[in-house]
Amino acid sequence: MSARRRNRTLQKLTNCAEPNLNPGYHAAARLVEPVGRNRCKFASDLIRLITRLLRGVVLRTDTRLATFLDSGMTSAESLPQSTDRTLAGVALMLGFCLTAPLLYVAAKLASASVPVGQITAARFVVQCVLMAPFVWIMGLSLRVARGALLILVFRSLLLLFATFCFIAAIRVMPLADALAIVFVAPFIVLLVGKFHLGEDVGPRRVGAALVGFVGVLFVIQPSFAAFGAVALIPLGTACAFAFYILVTRGLSRRMHPVALQFHTGLIASLFCVPTLVVAQGSGSELFDPVWPTEIAFLWLFGAGFFATVSHMMMTYALSFAPSATLAPLQYFELPVATLFGYLVFSDFPNALSLFGIGIIIGAGLYMIHRERVAARQLAAERPAPPI
Repeated sequence: MSARRRNRTLQKLTNCAEPNLNPGYHAAARLVEPVGRNRCKFASDLIRLITRLLRGVVLRTDTRLATFLDSGMTSAESLPQSTDRTLAGVALMLGFCLTAPLLYVAAKLASASVPVGQITAARFVVQCVLMAPFVWIMGLSLRVARGALLILVFRSLLLLFATFCFIAAIRVMPLADALAIVFVAPFIVLLVGKFHLGEDVGPRRVGAALVGFVGVLFVIQPSFAAFGAVALIPLGTACAFAFYILVTRGLSRRMHPVALQFHTGLIASLFCVPTLVVAQGSGSELFDPVWPTEIAFLWLFGAGFFATVSHMMMTYALSFAPSATLAPLQYFELPVATLFGYLVFSDFPNALSLFGIGIIIGAGLYMIHRERVAARQLAAERPAPPI
């Protein structure tokens, strides 16, 4: 099978078997759901049967394509949201909440002897190296549409800036304080969606977002008194990550998540590495690279490894379970980060910071609740399609 024919075949199969990457799937799912679960199950079984037949045809000619079909068949089964798949999504999201703080721990440990810019570069270089074999095994195309290339670069730069700011902050701040400030990102996304993108956002959700900002002030106040302007750096992470989420909304439907993670690591590395080369010998505390010690090498690899694993867990969790089910679980990351910060660095938020963290979590959970209520009302008002 020629490379060109194989790429065309993979694209067709991906469009059929990857519902989260096919924009038409969501419109079709909304039409099928009111009719009943039996028809959804029939469609899922039919897609699974066709995928298995195709796998049998190509098994002798292209093993990598057959492997990709196996992974695509798993995604095809997500048409009906079964209990098992929802539980798998919840488990993966909890896995993200447990592994993502390990990225922060590794980065903070490395920052004792390695510049922030070098830690940031290591995080993306390791991600690129780890994702490359999966791209090859799954037979994914690395071609990027011309219209999506600039968006992909912009997305990578946003994540690069967010990562750099956060590592610069946790170098001196407790993990829980810095992470709590970053959790203002969903509030920024909501406000940008309402006032800039014209999305339908009710006054209660806007109020919850404003209350969340008040909680951030409670966290920043003692941190600012203790660490100075560094306490404001996580706000840069929150803003960059908010726009990163907005950009990812559209881009995730056009690219496979594995390829998206690989390209993100590659593009960020192409910006980071030359910057370190130019900064070598400059004496810059943030960018002048050093030769790490043996244990520092481990922390640098750990930052990239846990970043890759945690983000892939979150990506596939969203493909297994509805985002409305998973959204409240993300706040589990805060107590986990607090625990790791206490066990490894003996850092623990003071009473005022804990009060602010509680306000942020409460406002976020209330905002998620109101989004669910609005979604149910919209679904009830939508007329049933003709049978």
